[in-house]
Amino acid sequence: MNLDQEWLKASNDDLKTISKILDFDDLSHIVAFHAQQSIEKSFKAIMESEKIKIPKEHNLFKLKNFVKDTLEINNDDLLDTLNQLYIDSRYPSEFGLLPDGKPTTEEAQEFYEFALSIYEQVKNILEKGNIKS
Repeated sequence: MNLDQEWLKASNDDLKTISKILDFDDLSHIVAFHAQQSIEKSFKAIMESEKIKIPKEHNLFKLKNFVKDTLEINNDDLLDTLNQLYIDSRYPSEFGLLPDGKPTTEEAQEFYEFALSIYEQVKNILEKGNIKS
């Protein structure tokens, strides 16, 4: 399996994890973490396919700059929210929370759908070989 496909599989693994926990209100911050991870890995799948050196970077905006000519990403607000939640969602207490607390179930659903849409876009591009480099 090519490395771009490995990245894409890893992205899908995060989506599968989300699908198992999405209905648990107390795990909405974990949904956010896996949504961020799925998007990051989808971006890195495109980068790998374009032979761009994969940076040790988790910031979705910085990674988006590498793929902006290939992918259509129309929701910088969600990218920003997921960036804010990414690091803190792995720790207990008040970490991993939005200003108003844990993400709601509706927000978690939105994170999942956003990550899924990016994954599907990347999957289609890689399957068709439609890289715009």
